[in-house]
Amino acid sequence: GARCEFLVKKVCLDKGLENFLGQADIAISVTGCPRLINGYMLKKGAVLIDAGIFQEGRKIVGDVDLNSVGDKVAAVTPTPGGVGPVTVAVLLRNVFLAAKKSITKIK
Repeated sequence: GARCEFLVKKVCLDKGLENFLGQADIAISVTGCPRLINGYMLKKGAVLIDAGIFQEGRKIVGDVDLNSVGDKVAAVTPTPGGVGPVTVAVLLRNVFLAAKKSITKIK
């Protein structure tokens, strides 16, 4: 299967980050460190899920420097607008299922 790496805040200062990412087929980043991940760090064809968020003045940016990863990766979620819609969809699904379960109990 694909090798998946999950990056969290403590990884921001990790000097082994490039080796870590260079081996990953799939990387999920939630560090909140703006533009931490650059194209030179990545394995060609990797998939990046950028769930990190950082406010830079009036602009929201993610953990991935989108300008540098374009040709290197197979897919990347943008920030903002990448994982947010998925989060909302899952939340709505869960609310629907909870309401359905509640109605079933009442009957």
